[in-house]
Amino acid sequence: MKKSKKPPEPSSARDSAMRALGRREHSAEQLRRKLESRGYDESTAAEAVGELSERGWQSDSRFAEMLIRSRVGQGYGRMYIEGDLRVAGVPDAEASAALEAADCDWTQAALDLHARKFGAAPKTMDERNKQYRYLAGRGFTSDQIRKAMKGVAPDED
Repeated sequence: MKKSKKPPEPSSARDSAMRALGRREHSAEQLRRKLESRGYDESTAAEAVGELSERGWQSDSRFAEMLIRSRVGQGYGRMYIEGDLRVAGVPDAEASAALEAADCDWTQAALDLHARKFGAAPKTMDERNKQYRYLAGRGFTSDQIRKAMKGVAPDED
């Protein structure tokens, strides 16, 4: 006979959330979902996350800035990063503000990634399609991809 697990104490929800934030930044939505997956009910999780947000220990804008820096460094484009922010539950206004504050030249990022991954412009249609699909999958626009595959720097437009 299995023993049923006791639900966690509501007072420990805040401690659990603090431990999660101690490891890395989380959006409010991610933190709430994490607490719920650990057995806390919706209202307890929301209350704990709200308290941490009020005290400044959890911040969606700080999480968005961290995620953007990380993804840009990994070679992802704006559309991919916007999707990641949406999945993480960051409000659209905060996500847009963080992306504008990042002040990233997306065409240059696509050009750098293309040079790192492929080294040269495509010679055949198959190579072109492969390179295009790769860059599109990384979240770059078709205009940015075309310029990257041609090797056109953003200031040469």
